[in-house]
Amino acid sequence: MARNTSGPHAPPTLTVKGRNVRIRTLGAVVLAGLAIWFIAANTGSVAIRLWIPTVTLPLWAVLAVTLVAGMVLGGYLFRRRARR
Repeated sequence: MARNTSGPHAPPTLTVKGRNVRIRTLGAVVLAGLAIWFIAANTGSVAIRLWIPTVTLPLWAVLAVTLVAGMVLGGYLFRRRARR
């Protein structure tokens, strides 16, 4: 892996198997892999109280929904900030 920069304001990249990959992309892939591993490792059931009802769900389902909601919210905020 060699570190590259195309210009003075280009994002830093690494060369992996002959392809330039942004360091931010590699970080996102590593974090996604760790999140999936964490979700798969937690398989017990939990009781969740939603305002009135109490729901019993597998913990992996709760973590997966939380991950997806966080990704959607983060993507929305990131895109909104990039437009400014």
